[in-house]
Amino acid sequence: MAVPRPRIIGPSTGLEKPYPLQMEGRVIRGFGRGSRDLGIPTANLPVDDHLTPWIAGIKSGVYFGWASLRLPSSHPNQHATTSSGTTMAKAMGFRIYPMVMSIGRNNFYNNTTRSAEVHVLHKFDADFYGVEMRLLVMGFIREMKDYPNVEALIEDIEVDCDVARQSLDREAWALRETGKGTLDGSWLVRETAEQNRAVV
Repeated sequence: MAVPRPRIIGPSTGLEKPYPLQMEGRVIRGFGRGSRDLGIPTANLPVDDHLTPWIAGIKSGVYFGWASLRLPSSHPNQHATTSSGTTMAKAMGFRIYPMVMSIGRNNFYNNTTRSAEVHVLHKFDADFYGVEMRLLVMGFIREMKDYPNVEALIEDIEVDCDVARQSLDREAWALRETGKGTLDGSWLVRETAEQNRAVV
């Protein structure tokens, strides 16, 4: 009989080093299995040791935290209101959502290259390839493992999502930008010098 997994990661007082970790990039096409096989769509970011130095030494596994997306005005979710139970903030063109992500080679699918696959905890009405995404990785949930079947993998991912929601639903882990916490998430919505030049 499987041992029940804890539903909250980290102390109530807040993050512990080395977290939070920052990652950013434009959403690229992945293997397409998240939506097709699992019904759990993912947004992939490039794994680049130069742009994200910490990712070279981090262990493979499932992580959780906050994601921001700068959706274009044409995206159907840009003007939609949030569904109940989903924390979302909008600032400077960005929207903030809780997320879970896997970093590494997926054992179940026998991947040979490392990937960073983000499952944003919000239902979107359309894809958002090419959109700017920023991540604040807040903590580690579990190591990657193999599974006897797809159903067992889906069950574990659903627990991961629950762990992320409950862990982030605490004052010291929620962002000030969402109106529910004390953590500074301004990097997720901050304009960069490059973006400012593009606006001018």
